Amino acid sequence: MRVVTTEFDKQGDVFIRRVFQLLKRIFASRGLEKYTATLYHSSKHEDADKSGGSDKQESTSATCNWDNLFDVVVIGGGAAGIGVTASLLKRRPSLRIAIVEPCDKHYYQAAWTLVGGGAYNINETVRDMSEVIPKHAQWIQIAAIGFDPDADLVHLADGRAIGYRQLVICPGLRLAWEKIEGLEETLGKNGVTSNYRYDLAPYTWSLVKELKAGKAIFTQPSMPIKCAGAPQKAMYLSCDYWLSHHLLDKIEVEFDAAGAVLFSVADFVPSLMAYVKRYHAKLMFNSNLVKVDGPNKTAYFNVKDEHDKITCVAKPFNLLHVTPPQIAPDFVRNSLLADANGWCEVNQETLQHIRYSNIFSLGDACSSPNSKTAAAVRKQIVIVAENLLAEKEGRDLVAIYDGYGACPLTVENGKVILAEFGFGGKLLPTFPLDPTVPRALAWMLKIKFFPWLYWNGMLKGREWLARPAKSD
Repeated sequence: MRVVTTEFDKQGDVFIRRVFQLLKRIFASRGLEKYTATLYHSSKHEDADKSGGSDKQESTSATCNWDNLFDVVVIGGGAAGIGVTASLLKRRPSLRIAIVEPCDKHYYQAAWTLVGGGAYNINETVRDMSEVIPKHAQWIQIAAIGFDPDADLVHLADGRAIGYRQLVICPGLRLAWEKIEGLEETLGKNGVTSNYRYDLAPYTWSLVKELKAGKAIFTQPSMPIKCAGAPQKAMYLSCDYWLSHHLLDKIEVEFDAAGAVLFSVADFVPSLMAYVKRYHAKLMFNSNLVKVDGPNKTAYFNVKDEHDKITCVAKPFNLLHVTPPQIAPDFVRNSLLADANGWCEVNQETLQHIRYSNIFSLGDACSSPNSKTAAAVRKQIVIVAENLLAEKEGRDLVAIYDGYGACPLTVENGKVILAEFGFGGKLLPTFPLDPTVPRALAWMLKIKFFPWLYWNGMLKGREWLARPAKSD
């Protein structure tokens, strides 16, 4: 048997091997020795993975026979949709599963903050959707536009409908750029950027390198958003570059957040505040971006005072990094499946829909009050796979989600605070180290191991360190 190697440089390859060794020890300490075998591949396993023809899965939108019900229909081909499909097929290879996803590209979005900080290649964050769709799933490359949960039907943009026995809703969320006046027409020019878009993250890095003096503003809208730490991570990496190039004294840095706190889990705030002070950044809470005048490089904020009085304040900028408001997709928000806030309404522990027992949801579109991160999805995949099959087979739903999410806070180039927590802000660290301390080890995990784990583990149905707790 051999350790799986990658195309990383020699240092990264050695690091991956050491991480595997550390994971083996963690498995053993938790009485999970039987899972350590999944950290390795024999040539037999690799041959099995490569059997069955091309690795690419072609869309069956125009040719597949939809007369028969699918066992499972999965809405969305992002991390949640691909991951849960792979995990279901690992458990029950005979399941007839359809993935409804109109896009032809799949993105590793977690690295876009690194791209914006000059620490990652944008081309490494995208693959053809056909390469990541599990080979035994059917890919329907048409957008879903609505649900009829009483008839077990999904309505598609081309006028057709598909039937299901069980439904998994995980289309992600929608970036509502239009909610900020003037933003859409100035994105990607006039110094206005966002790491929340594939084509703009490289522009962020260009702006950071070009700025020699002036004012840089980083914004954060009202929650929830995906990767709640991303807005400030963009600020930290930018400031670290300016500091290392002796430019920070000439740049005024401001962080405007619509909320009242820097980070939702209080344990991490002191460490983050140390970096805010190090970079001489000005924090502005209860300050919500509402308008951008790109040509005149002016941003407008609704600022709420202690008496809840709101005043519109104009602020000039040289660089404006915007995190847009984020909402559920319209076809979820306007459906019978949504809660009052528009998210797919589920039991936060089982991820089963509150009113329709054959429907589950995970990822950014579901109502569970966890942090919306890829790390949360990694745990939710197993919960949904276990509980969906239990519902299908008439068993009790015993897999319980504890709200786990993780936010690797890139406070400088070379160090990360690995914030792992669950419902109520309970700390849930994987490693036996103080999670509030910035570490080079966590940086290596972020730039080397986590991308490898995403492409080679999470999207392949390999559930390393993701096994759920069981209810009594």
